[in-house]
Amino acid sequence: MTLKETIATEYKNALKSQDKTKISTYRLILSSIKDLDIVNRSGPNKKDTDDEDIKKLIKKMVKQRTESIEIYKKNNRNDLLEVEQNEYDILISFLPKQISEEDAKKICIETIAKIGANSIKDMGKVMGELKKQYADEIDFAKAGALLKELLNKR
Repeated sequence: MTLKETIATEYKNALKSQDKTKISTYRLILSSIKDLDIVNRSGPNKKDTDDEDIKKLIKKMVKQRTESIEIYKKNNRNDLLEVEQNEYDILISFLPKQISEEDAKKICIETIAKIGANSIKDMGKVMGELKKQYADEIDFAKAGALLKELLNKR
């Protein structure tokens, strides 16, 4: 079953259970996927929307929710915070499990050793290698900060 079909099935289940939060979140995801389908079908590079495209879309939506959550926390808007947090939880369930910070640090250290990176100038090489091997499992915003810290110590 494709990711799109999984989301559609979850949407139908939410309709049956009348869970308003899930219904609105799934509608939002499905609407964004339809927009993506339209973009992919038009223009010179026509292609079908696949699971990778949908994962990128969901990652973008997760990032938006994360930023909103931070803003709502700072401004003490608990009503909006709860809505964003619920949407975030639903969205994150469709992405692969992220590696813990400890494991990410170990992977970064191993990759630095493997490539033989000696300074911050080699950060691009290390990031490229990490993206090849761990594209879905590592949060690259956190990995970038980790790499800077590790490479500056050398």
